[in-house]
Amino acid sequence: MNEDLQLLLEKIQRDGVDKAKAEADVLLKNAKKESASIIAEAKAAAEKFKSDAQHEADASAARAEETIRQSARDVLLDVEKSLTALLEKLLLEDVNQALSSEELVVSLIQEAVTAYINGGSIEVDVAEKMVAALQAKLIGEAAQGVTVVTDATTGSGFRLKLADGRIEHDFTGAAVTAAIARQLRPSLLTLLQS
Repeated sequence: MNEDLQLLLEKIQRDGVDKAKAEADVLLKNAKKESASIIAEAKAAAEKFKSDAQHEADASAARAEETIRQSARDVLLDVEKSLTALLEKLLLEDVNQALSSEELVVSLIQEAVTAYINGGSIEVDVAEKMVAALQAKLIGEAAQGVTVVTDATTGSGFRLKLADGRIEHDFTGAAVTAAIARQLRPSLLTLLQS
């Protein structure tokens, strides 16, 4: 009986060990499945994070590139604006200096009046300092309807008004400068863009 008991104890022990081993195998298999699942989820999350980060980096790079492109365009526009303003300022100084010559302005007015006189009235607006010299030159034309008017707003140069002021030709320093600047702007833009 002792032997039977021993055999029974060994069988119980073997069954217990086998059962424990089987349970351990199941636990190990479940743990491996769970760890594989966790690893797969972690890899998927890492890939998504990496993909999202790459998309964000690409978008950020595109935004930075567009910002740089816009900044370069703005700088070019600012340079163009500054150069145009400087050109117009220098041009205005030169035109005003040229039109400050009483002899030149009186000669230009005389030619313009001669070209436009056709029995209608012509009004010539000039700065006060030119009135006396102009009236002396235009004595003959005055009888044909030429009127010389002092106009402080003309600065340098003059304005011709025809058809009772309905038609005006502006030859002031500012108008001549604006006309010349319009002609020079495309060339300046070409220089800036090359």
